[in-house]
Amino acid sequence: MESEEVPSKEFVLTLDQSNFTETVAKHDFIVVDFYAPWCGPCKMLAPEYEKAASVLSSHDPPVALAKVDANDEKNKELASEFDINCFPTIKILRNGGKNIQEYKGPRDAEGIIEYLKKQSGPASAEIKSVDDANALINGNKIIVVGIFPEFSGEKFENFTALAEKLRSDYDFGHTLDAKLLPRGESSVAGPTVRLFKPFDELVVDFEDFDVDAMEKFVEESSVPIVTLFNNDPANLPFVDKFFDSPNAKAMLLMNLSSEVADPFKSKYHEVAELYKGKGLSFLMGDIEASQDMLEDFGLKEDQLPLIIILTNDDQKYLKSNLESDQISSWVKEYMEGNVPPYRKSEPIPKVNNEPVKVVVADSLQDMVFNSGKNVLLDFYAPWCGPCKMLAPILEEVAVSLQSDAEIVIAKIDATANDIPDDLFDVKGYPTLYFRSASGNLVQYDGDRTKEDIINFIQKNRDKTIQQQDEGKDEL
Repeated sequence: MESEEVPSKEFVLTLDQSNFTETVAKHDFIVVDFYAPWCGPCKMLAPEYEKAASVLSSHDPPVALAKVDANDEKNKELASEFDINCFPTIKILRNGGKNIQEYKGPRDAEGIIEYLKKQSGPASAEIKSVDDANALINGNKIIVVGIFPEFSGEKFENFTALAEKLRSDYDFGHTLDAKLLPRGESSVAGPTVRLFKPFDELVVDFEDFDVDAMEKFVEESSVPIVTLFNNDPANLPFVDKFFDSPNAKAMLLMNLSSEVADPFKSKYHEVAELYKGKGLSFLMGDIEASQDMLEDFGLKEDQLPLIIILTNDDQKYLKSNLESDQISSWVKEYMEGNVPPYRKSEPIPKVNNEPVKVVVADSLQDMVFNSGKNVLLDFYAPWCGPCKMLAPILEEVAVSLQSDAEIVIAKIDATANDIPDDLFDVKGYPTLYFRSASGNLVQYDGDRTKEDIINFIQKNRDKTIQQQDEGKDEL
């Protein structure tokens, strides 16, 4: 008789709606991976996560790792409660689930282990020696250190509360001796918050120990006056903070290695200093790292150097083929409201005589809103499979209705043209909208067949006087 193979022990806890709350309540610190079985990145994470769980189960104290199939119908409520919008999403739950924190660490076993060891320990590490300080304060991260005459009192408690609140984003330390720190005034006795950073003034002190004031100080001080976007991965955390900022975003894109780059860098930094704290953040992007950005904005390399400003309502403002001495005046014009918005658009076709007409952003107003016609508009993406399946059907619809001069069947590449979000809710492709000649705008959500689309058009179109008379004759 063959011996049965004993299944290896799984260290990752499997949770669902029935045992989630009870299990989490038993742990001061537990990590939960919300995944979907079909998700490729989830499958890549799973063995690394299990390996990390195995090692961390022996940590002192043990660190529990768990998983939830957020795609399972019975766990949909859990997924909604934790705002799970993509897979995998990892959350750190503290104090029996009372405090929830985003996991912002690596996805390999070794990285997960090191990150969670740090996250499960004290939020702020005591600095007792120069070696402690050098281990914590390295050259490419934001480090926040509290300097105190003693580790007690309201200011120390507030600093500890700040460290707990922001520990997933920053490393914190505290010390009784400023002389141990590598930079800054060594005679400071405290209480003082000292922030170390790898850019601008390198170190800055702060003495208001209100928690909200300290948080604002840390967040504002940890963003460079000009964020550098290139292929150096050390800059990525600062690029992420730039794009997460609530400010409008000014981006200078050019070849930063070119002979003419220095005057641009200097002038741009001067302007960024001038508008610091005025709702506009500044980034300088190298051409090699900015290719995706150029494509997203519908821009070409022959327009460089350029500045583009992106506002929170998705308006864009552009100055292309920029000279360094134009930076200050153009930003001033933008701040004063004297720069018109930029709109990404394909060129208006010189010939547009196919049954399905081509619309671009620059012709949308004339061909749809000012045409006085009943227009069915297909928002598509060139790579989209369902869009390709719909295309010949729309062609048949257009051919069937081409004798009716009051109806237009049209399409617009929604990836290459800016779409007015206040009018069209395009969240996927294809999306169809119908605008009647009188201006009634409605989204089509019926079956994608020739007959259904034609019936929808005829039902929602505006009737001409001739058609109305013909209708009366039939009665």
